[in-house]
Amino acid sequence: MMRNKIYTLVLLSLATVSSWAQPDRWQQRVKYTMDIAMNVTTNRFTGKQRLEYTNNSPDTLKKVFYHLYWNAFQPNSMMDNRSRALGQKKINNRPDWDGRVRDRIQYLKEDEIGYQKIGSLKMNGVAQKYNVQETILEVQLSQPILPKTKVVFEMDFEAQVPLQIRRSGRDNPSTGVRYSMSQWYPKMCEYDYEGWHPTPYVAREFYGVWGDYEVNITIDKNYMIGGTGYLQNPNQIGFGYQSPGVKVAKPTGPTLTWRFVAPNVHDFMWAADPEYAHLTRTIAGGPIIHVIYNSDEAHLRKVYGELTDEKKKSYGSAENYIRDFHTQWNRVADVAVTVLPFIEKKFGAYPYKQYTFIHGGDGGMEYPMSTLIVGPSIGTAIHEWMHSWYQMMLGTNESEYAWMDEGFTSYASSLVSNYYQTVTSSKATESEAGTGPRKKVLVDSLAESKSYIGQANPHEDAYDNYFGLVSSRLEEPLTTHADHFETNIAYSIASYSKGQVFMEQLGYIVGAQVRDKILLDYYNQWRYKHPNVNDFIRVAEKASDIQLDWYREYFVNTTKTIDYGIDSLWEEGGKTKIRLRRIGNMPMPVDVLVTFKDGSKLMAYVPMYLMFGAKPVEDAAIPRNVYEPWKWTHPQYTFEINRRLTDLKVIEIDPSMRMADVERKNNKLDIPW
Repeated sequence: MMRNKIYTLVLLSLATVSSWAQPDRWQQRVKYTMDIAMNVTTNRFTGKQRLEYTNNSPDTLKKVFYHLYWNAFQPNSMMDNRSRALGQKKINNRPDWDGRVRDRIQYLKEDEIGYQKIGSLKMNGVAQKYNVQETILEVQLSQPILPKTKVVFEMDFEAQVPLQIRRSGRDNPSTGVRYSMSQWYPKMCEYDYEGWHPTPYVAREFYGVWGDYEVNITIDKNYMIGGTGYLQNPNQIGFGYQSPGVKVAKPTGPTLTWRFVAPNVHDFMWAADPEYAHLTRTIAGGPIIHVIYNSDEAHLRKVYGELTDEKKKSYGSAENYIRDFHTQWNRVADVAVTVLPFIEKKFGAYPYKQYTFIHGGDGGMEYPMSTLIVGPSIGTAIHEWMHSWYQMMLGTNESEYAWMDEGFTSYASSLVSNYYQTVTSSKATESEAGTGPRKKVLVDSLAESKSYIGQANPHEDAYDNYFGLVSSRLEEPLTTHADHFETNIAYSIASYSKGQVFMEQLGYIVGAQVRDKILLDYYNQWRYKHPNVNDFIRVAEKASDIQLDWYREYFVNTTKTIDYGIDSLWEEGGKTKIRLRRIGNMPMPVDVLVTFKDGSKLMAYVPMYLMFGAKPVEDAAIPRNVYEPWKWTHPQYTFEINRRLTDLKVIEIDPSMRMADVERKNNKLDIPW
């Protein structure tokens, strides 16, 4: 009996260890209620914040952290010093700093800086001790927050809107927009399976807790607001939000209070200006598209006056420039309607009832249900909207996995832009030809074409950028924290371009249609759960039945490069032997297209040993031979085809050019007989 009891106890202990080794991916939860009073004369506002914080973790929390982002916009801040330090580095004889930030922060005056000041902070009615460390507020709790419990924080705070420097701010001369209100409130830092993430605001990315927002903004009644959330009192507000046919009944007094709610988001952004114009489009069975932009004619005439003579000549007059400006913003709204069905088929459903493109910020920056864009660029608008999938809904930690946010978004937006260009080009052609309703074009994307051979690659620019980074010797692993890259250029190309290459190259490894399935599985399984790279790889392995840990190891964790070449060929016994050489340090599966003098083709497919599997046939029109896997320890590999050497005309490694081979000159051999 004693032996049985000991045996049972050991089993229970092992079960306990196993359960801790494989925890559920729990999520903390927030509910913000905020009342904001904005003074458009002083550019300051006061706020009352009630935050219900649910600790769904198995841990007892003895402290919490908040972000105070706007404290970065003060002389000698971490952002200021980091930007100036990067400006001392010259790449191609240009300072490596962000041209929007440069050294501007150190010259801000007292009424131009940004700040967020805490007046009081209570938890469950009890005052808490806190310490402001620039952009991070550290709170030592009077009582710990136990696992699976909820507490209520109440905070009074005030803030000053900085001059537009980076992402948020006021009075950007390029847009004329008064207020771009992003990162504008004290925001609870994320606590996840890795612990707290009190990431200071130095340059780049964000990470937040999903929850619900109720935000009431009182502001001068001449100002229009757009942003995250659904407006709850549109018939009192007007500005194009009111119900059709309703006569707006605005309250008396100099201000209006805008009441918004936003469900299941991890941030809240808004923008305000007295000269905003408001466009809407309704998608059948889908969201309402809002486009809000600065229509101030005086500002537009000023911008026109600053154009080059050549640009002015192209418009002919200020009136034509203004007319075109309005047309471009209308086109943003129309594009959204056109591309949404394609987006949802390829990447998953958009779950909210609206999306808003807002003129503001300093470039393009994504937020839940909305984006700030500095102008009516279609490419920028599509890119920022695609962040709704790869940041607003999937929510990777951008600081740790910037490439999973920017790279996946860039991959998706390239396909969406390519789709839109093809559709509009076809529509124009058919309209000119008088052929009636346009036919279906670009079935879904390059990934669903019958053959890759000879097809244009919508991700070609990303490959070129990545190759340029490799040759510059500035590349750092994708595992580098977003703020810790040695150069801005290394961060940008790694995150946007190499991240995009990762996804397109994955299609080369597992097959394009399998990759497309992976993306939908990833969306469906990991929405609202903050996935990391390992989570994505496991989804990909399950969908493809191919081992892919080696792909993460080489392409994400290192800067090792791919380079394959054709070494030699000869004939033995009436059959041709072809020898390949791996020159780079990263192993890959290899497609080799052999074209014969009679015009026929053969695809020789050599899996990589660590895959323990093979991708399916991608082009049924070309016969394929599958060979034994190539072991990464062996720099050479020889395969055989059942044709004489004199029958061959061309041999080409990776004719689709989806493999990120850094030296493609040795990939193709034209046989001269």
